[in-house]
Amino acid sequence: MHYDDDTMNNSMDFRRESVRKTIQPVTLAELKEIGEKQFPIVTDPWCGRYFDFLAKHSADNFYQATSSEGARIIYCRDAGQGVWFLPGGGMGIMQPNGLQVLKEIVDAL
Repeated sequence: MHYDDDTMNNSMDFRRESVRKTIQPVTLAELKEIGEKQFPIVTDPWCGRYFDFLAKHSADNFYQATSSEGARIIYCRDAGQGVWFLPGGGMGIMQPNGLQVLKEIVDAL
């Protein structure tokens, strides 16, 4: 095993444990409030994507969690999709491995 492989596995283990400990249901109203804080400029392309996603899945079940690095994770179990936000900046769409971890954690609740 290479050093990088071990580091990657440990990082994923820490993330998984952090998410498992912090995951909780979140309401649509709470998600809208999160979006308003995360996207204070409505012309931000992520703003439109975020709120369009909420509107499209307004009847679905959502969860939020925090990773070991401090990223906020929003996960829609029904759609099998999620996003992450870093404090003060970056964000992205959850990738298949992360979505699988989230699905397993939520299914175990």
